[in-house]
Amino acid sequence: MEYMHMPMMLFSGWFLGAWVIVLVVFILYLITLMNTLSAVSQQNRRLTPGLVFLLLIPLFNLVWNFIVVSKIRDSLQAEFSERNLSGQGFGYGVGLAMCILYIVAIIPIINLLAAPAALVCWIIYWVQIAGYKGQLSKP
Repeated sequence: MEYMHMPMMLFSGWFLGAWVIVLVVFILYLITLMNTLSAVSQQNRRLTPGLVFLLLIPLFNLVWNFIVVSKIRDSLQAEFSERNLSGQGFGYGVGLAMCILYIVAIIPIINLLAAPAALVCWIIYWVQIAGYKGQLSKP
């Protein structure tokens, strides 16, 4: 009789493990956003760096994500302008697409297309923001 519960225990273990991995990767993403905002001088920041961690709050993050993407763009624009660095868009287009796709991914059936597209946009946005942070870190 004990063996009947074994597959369920294995599945729940894998499921929990997958969620832990997803959470760790998402926290690494948030650290990238925070570090990018920290690389922006205080007078050019439009968002306190630690506030990006509010994206960990379910449902609230659907709205907050739009604000974070917008504020990061505004902060980077001001900083790049002040430093006379060239930059354009600052991830806003792909970031906005990511935000919209995450909301659309809530809708059943449509989520089969929207969720993978949101994931791709999220990765592209992450890479772009990390790139801008790299540019700001150069002396």
